[in-house]
Order: sequence, then C-alpha cells, then structure tokens
Amino acid sequence: MMPDPDRAVAVAMELRWSDQDALGHVNNARIITLMEEARIRWMRGGESNKRFGFGTVVASLQVDYLRPLHYGPDFLIRLGTVRIGTKSFTVRLVGMQHGVKVFDGTTVMVPLAEDGVSSRALDQDERSWLEDSVVSAKA
Repeated sequence: MMPDPDRAVAVAMELRWSDQDALGHVNNARIITLMEEARIRWMRGGESNKRFGFGTVVASLQVDYLRPLHYGPDFLIRLGTVRIGTKSFTVRLVGMQHGVKVFDGTTVMVPLAEDGVSSRALDQDERSWLEDSVVSAKA
C-alpha cells in the first residue's frame, strides 16, 4: 500500500461570518468542526453505503495551525487515510486557502460494534475503501 498524494479527496467548505474570532481569523474550535464535517462527508461519500453502520468515534485528534484561516469563499480540506489498523484508522486533513496550507491534522477513528459502545475490527469492505484513499503522512 503506497501513499499517493493524488488520492486525497478535496472537500469544498463554506465559512460563515460567525466563524471568525475577535482577530478576524476563523476560530480554532471552528476549524475542528470544519474538519469533522469534511470527514463525515468523505466517509458517507454521498452514496448509499454500509460502511461503519454502527458509527465511529474519535479516539484522538491533533491539529497544527500553520496560518490564519480567513473568512472567504476559497477554502477546502484535502483528506485521506494515513494508517489502517485492526480496530482503528487515521485520517489526515489538510486545510487549504488560496493554494496555501492553513492547518494540517489527523484524527484517529474507531468503528463501533452493534452495541454502540464497544470497538470492533474493521471489516474487509471498510478496509478496502480506506486503502483506496491512502495518502502521505506528515513529514
């Protein structure tokens, strides 16, 4: 499984005026919410799928804020898989505005079992789908 930066999915995001903080930058907590929204859109894929039927939970989240993100129409998040384990996987999310990285983060996700509480192993369909979106981890 070779990382391929071209496998990253680009999700266009809309910013709201209220996303800004007192300095005129998008608030750091709002960036976490935008990451969540992009990840959910990517995982659902706009298609009828059976992946993660009982949901997933965030086990870990890490973000490096590289530059201020400003209110405006030109903003997207590029994302893909950087690690696939037995009972978890890691998604890398890179925020881009005007062609420049504004943040770079990872989220470790754990699929839930039927009880909605316990973790479970990734099934083969989920694993194959994740393998199709492997991208490079941070250098």
